[in-house]
This record gives sequence, structure tokens and C-alpha cells, in this order.
Amino acid sequence: MAKSPRNPRILIVTPEVTYLPHGMGDIANSLCAKAGGLADVSAALISALFDQGGDVHVALPDYRTIFNGNFGSFLKKELKTIKSRMPEERIHLAQDRIFFYLDNVYSSYEVENTKMALIFQREVINNIVPKVIPDLIHCNDWMTGLIPAMARELGIPCLFSIHNIHTVKKTLADIEDNGIDAKSFWEQLFFEHIPHTYEEARHSIPVDFLGSGIFAAHYVNTVSPNFLMEMIEGRHDFVDEPIRRELANKWNAGCAVGILNAPELSFAPDNDEALTCTYSINDHVSGKQENKRFLQKYLGLIQDVRAPVFFWPSRLDTIQKGCQLLAEILYDLISCYWERNLEIVFVAGGDFQKHFKEIVSRFNLNNRVAICDFDEQLARQAFGASDFVLMPSRFEPCGLPQMIGPIYGTLPVAHDTGGIHDTITDIDVTRNTGNGFLFKHFDSNGLFWAINQAMQFYDLSPNIKEQQIKRIMAQSTATFNHSVTAAKYIDLYERMLQRPFINPRV
Repeated sequence: MAKSPRNPRILIVTPEVTYLPHGMGDIANSLCAKAGGLADVSAALISALFDQGGDVHVALPDYRTIFNGNFGSFLKKELKTIKSRMPEERIHLAQDRIFFYLDNVYSSYEVENTKMALIFQREVINNIVPKVIPDLIHCNDWMTGLIPAMARELGIPCLFSIHNIHTVKKTLADIEDNGIDAKSFWEQLFFEHIPHTYEEARHSIPVDFLGSGIFAAHYVNTVSPNFLMEMIEGRHDFVDEPIRRELANKWNAGCAVGILNAPELSFAPDNDEALTCTYSINDHVSGKQENKRFLQKYLGLIQDVRAPVFFWPSRLDTIQKGCQLLAEILYDLISCYWERNLEIVFVAGGDFQKHFKEIVSRFNLNNRVAICDFDEQLARQAFGASDFVLMPSRFEPCGLPQMIGPIYGTLPVAHDTGGIHDTITDIDVTRNTGNGFLFKHFDSNGLFWAINQAMQFYDLSPNIKEQQIKRIMAQSTATFNHSVTAAKYIDLYERMLQRPFINPRV
């Protein structure tokens, strides 16, 4: 009988990760380097693949101070033990002094971030890939954008995931000065202008990191299907034309997809330790009321469990998150529902916070509007206590609050864009469908209209409203989870490899 092929070896290259599975060795317990959603997605995908028996490896920078204050000594004492416990080392740390003493994953200086990205990729290209010998490489964002060119030159299938539309540009000379032999794969890179020779390119034509990742990768994915189409169709002016064109080329070749992210597993109202009162689908009414009582008292709001509470979960950013739309209507909105004690809770930082504080102070709304800096525990409490979550984003590559909210029975009021479009549909009680309230036109009138729609739902009979929220909570828990996301990545891996990702166990 012929021997079955080995389980394909997947190398996931990421500058961020929240956690790693315990089964990957004791070292996994010490690794946490998070700046944003990429860390959560990376952690969840790696864990899901590992739990399903995948031969998954991860490459990330050796953030010794971030991982653990004594991480360096931990390595010295435990590395031999870890290796002896595992059939092979699965965690591959890119080691360079530039990572060792960082307090944050990224610097506030772009020059420093570019330097770190080059060194990280140098270690992956020169040391980690030759050591792992992967069947497929999965790269994430511009910080790994040069690796797909190397992978294509070596004939290794490569997936490039775009979480954020950001890039940097450096010449081949700069890249090579940091220890990367770009001459061996320079023709697979994406340049501002097409060079005719290596020497022409080396000093005078910058390499676009994000563009190179898209151009060289065998497949590309964004973190929602709709955002991918919005970029291809040129709906966002912050997407440079060369990036849009390369994405369109990948799409037309059948090599671009959108795969939604999912919230962390810990976002579950039945076991969320941040809640004053945990609750399930069947007792969500009493559970949310108890959490609302606590939140109102804690924040100095009017204590009324019948008061509709709207929660703002995202940073106060006028470019993306649309907070200016709410500022334009805040006083009118509170006034319109004055007798109903409508309340708004902000758990979000950002420069625009001061504008909301001015409005609250000017109109004496302190017992109806609470403005708090971001705090993870308080944000979770707000999800459990609120009736609605506000997301009037101008654009949203994926978004997570509009998925987290329905899991907690907190319904989204949101602009119909990007990942929001892929996850939220308008509630239709007669058809027993939908999970939120969407507005199409990005302006304050659209937001006000959607809030009014939410209030009409809030005024339905308790029995109808309870049944709808039970349905939404159940559907959201089943749909917005990492098992669904991981399954889609596995399908894509299998398409790229043209064989099963995991061999059937006998």
C-alpha cells in the first residue's frame, strides 16, 4: 500500500499574536504581542489549525520584554526541555536586539517600524524558512510583504492576508543593506515604476511592500468579502491606484477572496468574567437588566433599566469611525428621547473625545452621556448592559464590535459598508430575519434615521423583542466564531495545495 503524503506544513508569518495553543510547548504560554486585531486573528487561526491536527508553524519577532520580563533567561533554561517534549519546534522567533527590549509591538516612528519589518523578514527568509521547509507560507500585512516574492521564486505557494491598507517603500539597496538578498527575487517585487534591470532598480525605484505582497503572492485575501470589492471598484480614495489595480488583477485571475475575522472566544455572555451578571440566550432579559443597573450606577447615569442604552465601542476617529456624525446629532438625539432617558456610553479614546465632552458639559448631559477612555473590562460590561452598539464607520475592512454585539444581545446600528455589510442585515420581524439596523448614506441624517429604527424595535412588545434577540444571539454565536473562519482558511489552503490540508486519521 502506498504511503499517504504527509500533512502539509503551514508556516504562518505574523508580527502579532495574542496567544498560542498550550500544545505547542511551554514557551507558548509566555507569548503575547498585540497591537490590534491582527494579533487575535493570528492566534485564533493558529490555534484552530493546531487543534485540528495541522502541521502548523508560526514565525514572529522575539519580543522578549513584551512576552515576559524574564523571557531571555526563560529561553536559556527551558529551550532544551521544550525541544525534547515536542517532535519538532513549532514556534520560530526572529531574534535580533531590535525586538528584545520593545515595550510595544510598533513604534510611533515609521522609520523604526520599517527597520523592524526588514529585520523580521530577513530572519524569516534567511533562517526560518530554510529550517521549516514549509509547503505553504501565510503572510500578514505590509510587514511581511517581501516574503511572497521569495516564496514565488522558490516555488512555495504563498497566501498574503491584508488586514490594514498601509504600506512603506524602500529601495533594493535599503533592503539589501538590512541583510536580505533581494537580488535573488527582485523580479517578483512590485516597484513604483517598472525597472528594466536590477541595477536600475537597486538605487532609484522604490519597492512597495504591500504591493509586493499582493503582486507576488499566489493568493490574496482581505478580512471581508465586501471590502475587497469596494477596493477593487475604487470606492475608497485612501487605496492607491497601483494597489487597487493589483487587487483587481488577482480577483480577475480567481486568486483573491474575502474571509471574515471573528471575535475572540472569550466574548461570550454566559462566561464573560467582566460582566456583573453572566447570562445565556434563555435568560438574557434579566441578565442584561442586571448589567445595565450596574453600568448606570458605576457611570453616574440615570438609573432606569427601561432606558435604552447605546454603546460606542470604537476609537473616536473622524477619518474611519464616523464619530463626527454622532456629534452633529447628539443633543437633538438626547432631546428627542428625553422622556425615555436615552443614554449613550463611550468607552473609547481619541482626540475627538474632547468634542463630546464639550457638548455634554454645554448641555448638562452628564447623567445621560458617559465618556470613558478605553478599558477592556468596562467595554465588555457595556456590551452586556447596552441595548445597541453604534458603528457609523465611513469604511470598515472587517469590524468586530458589530459581531460581538449580537452575541451579547446588543444590536448594531451601523453604516452599510465593508465587513459590516457582510455581517449585518436589517431586522424584519415579520420574516424573522436580520440582526441590526443599517443606513446607506454616510451622513448624520442617515445615522439618526437608523437610531430611530432601533428605537421602534425597542418599543415592540417584550415577547416579540425577546424572541428576536434570542434568535439573533443564537445565530451570531454559531456564525461569528473562529471555527467558521479557520474552515475558510483551510479550504483556501487546500485550493492552493490541491490536496487535503489534514490527512484523515485512521
